[in-house]
Amino acid sequence: MKTDLEKRIYQAQCIGNVEPIEYMIPYPSMRSLIEGQNIKFSEQVIIEDSSITNLKFYGLVQQTAHWLDSIGLKPRERIIISELEYPQAEILLYGIWHLGAIAVIPANMDVDRVKQKSDTSLLFDQGIDLFENIKDFPTKFEPKYKPLLNDEALVTFEKEQGIRLSHYNLLVNVNSIQKALSIKSRTRYKSSLKPRSTGWVVFQAILPIYCGCIYDTVNPDFRIGETGNDFNLRYDLQNMSEFSKTDIAICPENSAGLSLEGLPVHLTDFSLKNGELKLQGHSVMMGYLDDSANESSFRNKALYIPV
Repeated sequence: MKTDLEKRIYQAQCIGNVEPIEYMIPYPSMRSLIEGQNIKFSEQVIIEDSSITNLKFYGLVQQTAHWLDSIGLKPRERIIISELEYPQAEILLYGIWHLGAIAVIPANMDVDRVKQKSDTSLLFDQGIDLFENIKDFPTKFEPKYKPLLNDEALVTFEKEQGIRLSHYNLLVNVNSIQKALSIKSRTRYKSSLKPRSTGWVVFQAILPIYCGCIYDTVNPDFRIGETGNDFNLRYDLQNMSEFSKTDIAICPENSAGLSLEGLPVHLTDFSLKNGELKLQGHSVMMGYLDDSANESSFRNKALYIPV
């Protein structure tokens, strides 16, 4: 039976009469996203600069899962990721998910505090060469545990409390962004985001693969970043009324994407009044790590966030 707090979180994740149990995406987890792309488009190039196909990417992800298993990472455990170069950070992230584990983004928080708050001692070294570490492992890995949509996929410390996001949170937010930006398969895509935020996870790690894009740093059809791009991510929600048509409002508690051109993304609803964001929808987080923050933030069938 759900606790009162669990019921309030669930109510905030509903939008109108559409409950989050009515899944609005075609994949049951991040692992299935990669598998699905390989069933349909295994030989399609997805990273132009290094000629990496879906199949090659999936092989690297499975090698990473083998390596993670060899160093003792277990399914459902959390592990803090470091800022590796593209595409090593993205491959590492999918390797964690393929194993059935949970990635932790420290953002700008001290790592020792992140370890304490996220209840993990597992950490990747900043200067690690992922490709060197995984090169001798097989390209096939059969996970012992296959995460479900409601399982925790990510913890991010962009906010002091630590934000918990499920596989469904991330996938439904990506689906919403695809609809908002009308991204087509084989679009040439470039992102200049660093692995420090849910913005990176959604817009750089997941969105191009979900949409079947080609990551191309030389001749992209459009660019996403934080300044000077075709679309720019904005975190200063208190200034949302001043955002341009190409500014995407970002709220980590809503997985990442919140609005474009002042309109909420698909399956999200919000209002901003008196310095407080009222938020509802399928992208709403699983909650903060700190339940005392959850108790005060989830009320009246919504999530309330000071901005």
